[in-house]
Order: sequence, then structure tokens, then C-alpha cells
Amino acid sequence: GPGRIEVIRSGGTREVISVNETRHLYSFEVDAADEAILAGRQEFAWPGMGWTDSLGTLRVLDKWRAAVGLEYEIERPAKRVNTISGRPIGANGTAIGKRAIPGLPKPVSRLALGFEDFRTFSSGSILLDAYFEAGGNLFDTGFVYGAGYTETLLGQWLSNRGVRQQSVIIAKGAHTPLCYPDVIGKQLAQSLDRLRTDHVDIYFMHRDNPDVPVGEFVDAMDREVKAGRIRGLFGGSNWTMERMDAAIAYAERTGKQKPGALSNNFSLAEMLEPIWAGCITSSTDDWKAWLTARQMPNFAWSSQGRGFFTDRAGRDRTDNEELVRVWYSEKNFGRRDRAIELASRLGKSPIHVALAYVLAQPFPSVPLIGPRTLDELEDSLKALDIALSPDDLEWLDNGPERRRA
Repeated sequence: GPGRIEVIRSGGTREVISVNETRHLYSFEVDAADEAILAGRQEFAWPGMGWTDSLGTLRVLDKWRAAVGLEYEIERPAKRVNTISGRPIGANGTAIGKRAIPGLPKPVSRLALGFEDFRTFSSGSILLDAYFEAGGNLFDTGFVYGAGYTETLLGQWLSNRGVRQQSVIIAKGAHTPLCYPDVIGKQLAQSLDRLRTDHVDIYFMHRDNPDVPVGEFVDAMDREVKAGRIRGLFGGSNWTMERMDAAIAYAERTGKQKPGALSNNFSLAEMLEPIWAGCITSSTDDWKAWLTARQMPNFAWSSQGRGFFTDRAGRDRTDNEELVRVWYSEKNFGRRDRAIELASRLGKSPIHVALAYVLAQPFPSVPLIGPRTLDELEDSLKALDIALSPDDLEWLDNGPERRRA
């Protein structure tokens, strides 16, 4: 029937405006699509709605739904048992590749998937499925991430997809201000409930508390190993080499399991000051020598410099306070310039070179990546095509004498 608009005013009066159109609403969409296809276009011309308009509307609707907590039944984990294409999840693939890490019973993917930005199961599972099918099996979580929601989401996904045995879980706990030995077991118990598993494969103290004797932290983590709730490695995230050395020495004296891994910042760009309070960078020459001598695995956060190697950064760009405060130095800009030069010769982007730099270190180095979309995930995987030699690493670090052959 004819379309109409009813205007209902606050006083209760009504006005009916006839559109004088008898055709069905969706017939206009059919005709517009027909015209666009015949014209060889992939989107509507104005005044039709193009891709940008469509995506903008979807983003607004997502914000509205998030504000009221609306989640449809079909989006809940119990219903979302298949991938976005409607099929069961495929095999753990080979695109990412795997490596052995001393102390872990199974090989882990060369890139670990970070978990801070996931908001819903229906959207998060799309990225998790793609990462797993590309060969990823290493998941980085933290007790404080998303107030616990990201651990819950990962647990739902592992259970829903039936891939816990193929996966390696990194858990972190005892973050400041609750950085005490007695917190470790309590938070780990909560994490295991959220993750729907009886153990994690790698456990990190999320921060250090130098006021507590290091042996008390080793004792607390060793107890969780003996209880079977940590079955692999434990260590420190944002720990200094002095505290790690002291913790290792204590474990050796007392017959406890030694800390066997770190999760500190590591990147081609050297962090000038902490992004957040209590953070530690391992990108200095002293740290590189220590990691190499110890052959200490480092699961590197902010491995791509948090945008420093993208177009967001530049000597004349000072509008991003974090970028300027944390990364802007002539030494880092020199490294960025060399990454741009090498990327140009390789047909890649500077951010791919930065990630390849972390992968090519002479100690076990596993970058943590945090893609928010499938495009970002696929873009990160391009770094795996780059094989950097020791000379390449030296040139990227220090230039300009060395050149890639």
C-alpha cells in the first residue's frame, strides 16, 4: 500500500503525510542493484547508499547495541559453533609456522595472538578462527584484561571449537597493586574457571614487586607447577634482568622450578620510557646480550612499536602524545628510516620489517600481535615471508655501514 509518515506532536495532535508511492519498499533496492550491476559498479551511486555509508550505519548500530548490552541469541557461544562461513573450524594450518620453545611440551606458533581488544564472542570468534586455521595456537591472556572478559571469551571459544589440546595458553596475574605471592594462586584459580581448563601452559607475573623477596614469588609459582595448574613455563612480565637472575639463582639453590621465560617489551624501536607504570623494555644492547647468553624466551609485547613504523609516526607528527613520549628519538627514527628503505626493496611495509626483526633474534623471540580485524591479521602474516640475516639485524639497529646484499 501507499507509504505514509505519521507526525505525532507532544500535544497529541497527528499529521499524516502520504508518500504517494504504491511500490514495495524493497523493489527499489532490487532495481538499484540491477542498474549498478549492469553499469559495472560495485556500490550504489548517490543518492543510493555506498559502502562508506553502510559501514558507518553498522558502526553506529554496534555502538547502540553495546550501550544497552543487546546480544541476539544466534550470537551467543552456544549457537556460534561454526565459522563465519557456516562450516566447522578447519585444521590448525601451516601459514604461521611453529617453533619449539624449551620447557614447553608442544611447538608454538611463531606469532602469539594478544587478547586485549575483543569485546563479543560473535566478533572475537571470527578472528580466533582465522588465526587458528592459519596455524596459530598461542594465545596471550591476562587476569585484568577486560575485567576478565577476554579470558572468558577464550574459554568459550576453546570449548566451543574443541581445540584446547592443540592450543597453548599464556596467563598473567598478580598485577599492581595486587602484586603479592598469595594473589597468584587465587587469581589463577579464577582464570582457570574462566578459561574452562584445569591448567595453563605458560604463566607470567604481570608485574614485579621489588619490596617482596624474589624467592617468595618463585615458591608461589612452583606450588602451582606441583599442583598441575601450570604445565610448562613460568616467569615474569616486566621484570628486570637482575630480578630474573636472582629468581633463577634462588630456584637453583632450593630445587624449585626455575623461571624460564620473560614477557617484556621488545621491538626494533627502543622504548624510551614506560608506556604504562612498571613496564620494562628489553630492546637495549645489554638486554639483547643477556637474552642471547641465557637463551631466554621472550614473548614480546608491543613488538611493532605501537604504530611507530606506520604512517601515524613522523618527525613532524606530534599530535599523538604516547608515540612522541615513548618512541620519538633520533636513534629510533634512524631505525625507522632503514626499515622503510628495506621494506621498499622487498615490496613490503616497514611494519613487516619491524615484526621480522623481532622474529629473527638469536634467542627464542615470539612477538605478541593484536590485530582487531581480519585485514590486520593477514597483513601481520606478511612479515613471515621476510628472513633477516645477522647482518640485516645489525644494519637495522645501527646502520649505515651495513647494507643488505
